[in-house]
Amino acid sequence: MGTHLPTCASCKQKWPSRRVKASQYASWQVRPHGKVVPGGPLSSWGAGATPLSVWETLHAAFHRPRTRVHRWVEAIVWLLIAASVVLLVLEPLVGAHPALYVLDRIILLAFAVELGLRVLTFVPPELRVFDYPPLARARRHLTGRLGYLLKPSQLVDLAAVIAVVPGLRGLRVLRTLRLLRSGRLFKHGNPFAGLMAAFERDRILFLFAFSVLGIETILGGLSLYLVEHTDPGASVKTPGQGLWWALVTLTTVGYGDYSPVTDLGRAIGAVLMVGGMVTLALFAGIVGHTLLNAVLSIREEQFRMSSYVDHIIVCGYEKGSTLLLDALGEELDLDEHQVVLFADGDRPADVPASFLWVQGDPSKESELDKVRLGHARAIIVVGRREVTPQLADANTILTIFTVRAYLHKHERDQRRSAPLHVVAEILDSENVAHARTAGADEVIESRRLGYSMISHTVRYPGAADAAATMVAAGDQNLYLGPLPGELAGQPFGEVARALRDQQSIMVIGYRDGASGQRRLNPDDAEAVPAGAQLVYLAESPRLA
Repeated sequence: MGTHLPTCASCKQKWPSRRVKASQYASWQVRPHGKVVPGGPLSSWGAGATPLSVWETLHAAFHRPRTRVHRWVEAIVWLLIAASVVLLVLEPLVGAHPALYVLDRIILLAFAVELGLRVLTFVPPELRVFDYPPLARARRHLTGRLGYLLKPSQLVDLAAVIAVVPGLRGLRVLRTLRLLRSGRLFKHGNPFAGLMAAFERDRILFLFAFSVLGIETILGGLSLYLVEHTDPGASVKTPGQGLWWALVTLTTVGYGDYSPVTDLGRAIGAVLMVGGMVTLALFAGIVGHTLLNAVLSIREEQFRMSSYVDHIIVCGYEKGSTLLLDALGEELDLDEHQVVLFADGDRPADVPASFLWVQGDPSKESELDKVRLGHARAIIVVGRREVTPQLADANTILTIFTVRAYLHKHERDQRRSAPLHVVAEILDSENVAHARTAGADEVIESRRLGYSMISHTVRYPGAADAAATMVAAGDQNLYLGPLPGELAGQPFGEVARALRDQQSIMVIGYRDGASGQRRLNPDDAEAVPAGAQLVYLAESPRLA
């Protein structure tokens, strides 16, 4: 079905009157001024892209992150920031050297030009939607650019630019905040971007709070000035001193350089003190409501940016599943192998402090970096309990597919000494084959195993206790280990006796390394092939 293209309201140019396919429509560009032209995606310096004018190239350089010219500009800005920080460090060491002064002014000019071009090439969004007469359009350009300049992120850059004033040269450090806004440093939760978004989203709340603070400061400061400026012993002699006293009092700083000396002045101070407590509570509520989550988003980055290797990842942990953590604690040395719980929601209160918690969705490939999947030793996918077994298994299989797709795409597993071991819990026996097809190395049918042990011990009392002893951490456990080379091809009975005498272990079977076939309690005369993995009972792993 075709798609009819309307008239471009901002530049009065007709879009094609013919019907075009949706794929053709997707390839049309919307230029910064609203003009629509055919071509590839809006990208400057890209192969096959429609040539852009100087204005359009500048717009792409500062407002189109996916374009090559924007990446070049960002790289240059990063180099200038690095040079600026180096100069700031060198200045106290070498003194006011003329060459450093000139270089600093050049860098400062470059930042000023960059900020000016960024504001100049900004296009107010309403101009791409509505058609205005010339005068109103000019007004929208002016107010839109002014509003863009007054955004918190732009104000930080503006403060760094005004470092040309000698007394404000320390503001050059603010340029480093530009690095924090980059998505390359924080991939999943950028706290700086979150703060800027919080200020933008809740600007009315902040405007209200600062307005209350400003009104209290003006009323309190001018009131004290009018009451006491004629008193011979008064310390507040000018309106500016009164405003300074009011602000210091409201914020509970209390420098003590100015203070009321009359009874009426002290009454004004008392009212202002109470108002200061209310104002601080107001700011605390606003900050707690709008900024806390933005700052805490850095938790999603702390593990990805760490140096953890050879850790265990548990996907799908739910509140109340402490038995799983207890079993892991018994089997693993938690000081040597860190266990990371990766699931949606906040950390449950019942998770011990020795386990790390990373919030995220294991079934999304884009979030697997959070737990450093490519550096892990093993991953356990646990079935969900609050849904039906079919839905739980579907989520488990999807997670396994996602894990394997991630490893294949990143190819980090190709350089591993041992592949990532994927263990999956399946609740419905019909989905075991699907889980193996998805890429699970081992599949645990927890419900079927539990019910089978219950049924078996009814007929053979004590069998369940014996089986539980072998699989749980304790005196005697089941292990798999490589067949010693000198015993390759020997009869199973000879292998079992030799290892019983040498290693004090009981061999009960083996797994063929070539076919993967498991042989439990085979005939003593059956030859054990080379490369086989022996299944044995022992107090601790003996074959390695």
